[in-house]
Amino acid sequence: MSSVIMQHFKYGRRRLKGLRSSSRWLVSLGIVALMVPVSINGWQQSPSQAQYLPATNSTNTWQYASFPVENFQTYTSGYGYRTSPITGKSQFHRGLDMAAPLGSYVRNWWGGRVVALSDHTACGTMITIQSGQWTHIYCHLMGTVEDSSQGRYFVDREGGLVLWLGQDVPAGARIGRVGMTGRTTGPHLHWGLKYGGEYLDPALVLQEMYGGQASS
Repeated sequence: MSSVIMQHFKYGRRRLKGLRSSSRWLVSLGIVALMVPVSINGWQQSPSQAQYLPATNSTNTWQYASFPVENFQTYTSGYGYRTSPITGKSQFHRGLDMAAPLGSYVRNWWGGRVVALSDHTACGTMITIQSGQWTHIYCHLMGTVEDSSQGRYFVDREGGLVLWLGQDVPAGARIGRVGMTGRTTGPHLHWGLKYGGEYLDPALVLQEMYGGQASS
């Protein structure tokens, strides 16, 4: 893993620890529960989430995973029920929001294939990548989705990015840039994860990644 990506991991880990240790900071952001308790560092894991996580007895389980945002600043909204900053109503938030300066590059979390592209929903410009039973979703990106005789593709011309539907993408590759497309109040990446078609808390996966990469 490159030193740049590792720096993002270390900073992200500090922010996750900060979220666990400072309930006052959580309340000030209106985050009810960024992380479901897990069976790491004395936490108890939620049975509904435990089945989705890879086995932790391998020190290199996560060595090829990439933190998804460059120039990461902070987590602004976690997985679970929250008061929507758009509507003011309670809703279930199926992802983890990561704030970063507008135009910051987004990296592919795990090697996989582009299975969906769209730019007409509340998620704004969105890329979906499939890696085995894992599905990772990237929302609010800069750029647009277009069609040609060769097929559908995502393009961010200013960022120098083109991504085709059906294209294989390695872990850590730059796939987009943090934008404000769709329904959003500020520049951030909404990162969603599914396993076997079921949503789960991305913060759990990040915590596993930090532990696995630190041990290896």
